[in-house]
Amino acid sequence: MFKSFILAGCLLSSLATSAFAAQQTYVVGSGGTYRPFEYENNQKELEGFDIDIIKAIAKAENFNVKLVNTPWEGIFATLNSGDRDIIISGITITDKRQQMVDFSTPYFPAEQSIVVPADSKVDSVAALKGQKVGVVNSSTGDIVVSDELGKNSTDIKRFDNTPLMLQELSEDGIGAAVGDVGVVKYYIKSHPEKALKLVPDSKFQRQYFGIAVAKGNTELLGKINAGLKTIVADGTYAKIYANWFDNNVPTLPTK
Repeated sequence: MFKSFILAGCLLSSLATSAFAAQQTYVVGSGGTYRPFEYENNQKELEGFDIDIIKAIAKAENFNVKLVNTPWEGIFATLNSGDRDIIISGITITDKRQQMVDFSTPYFPAEQSIVVPADSKVDSVAALKGQKVGVVNSSTGDIVVSDELGKNSTDIKRFDNTPLMLQELSEDGIGAAVGDVGVVKYYIKSHPEKALKLVPDSKFQRQYFGIAVAKGNTELLGKINAGLKTIVADGTYAKIYANWFDNNVPTLPTK
């Protein structure tokens, strides 16, 4: 009987050890200045859409994450140095970046969009002619609007960031604005009293955010992709998206 207890104890210990080993912890770098994707709360903890997504992926794939606020400048280098295992920070997937890191399948569509008062007749980029239009300086929106209205058009007002631009729009200082769709959706959700609406246009190229790992880290990338697939399939992704933006949950590409 005593021997049976010893064997049982050893088995439980072995199972506990295996479970502990399975709960690997990965260090996640994320900037804290891009609301609503990632920002620091009053307790200096990171929160936001990206944070909820990586936590949900970790839960689905049975690993832990240690979140570290990481300045955007140099964030990619932290993967190559081994200081970070994963970075998720509103990172647009581009050919140039794919030469430095490996990206997950896309987790967020990141195109630009026009935002106007709810009663505006603007329905396209072309319809912005004759309007005072706000853009973020040197952004994709700036380029598209400049092509349409002329780079030196006095109807274009350039801002340092999207929140400043949207504030100007809400105060009737401009008639329309063009900005990152995620930031704009969050602003509209957070300020229903402003009565704003989004106007898409095919001239804004569809881009996507991806989660990055070091080049060649196929094992970790596989876990991230599998976790993302799981949370999309079981509805977790849709709940997170609706919490931060709206109920128009996008269909994500699988490659």
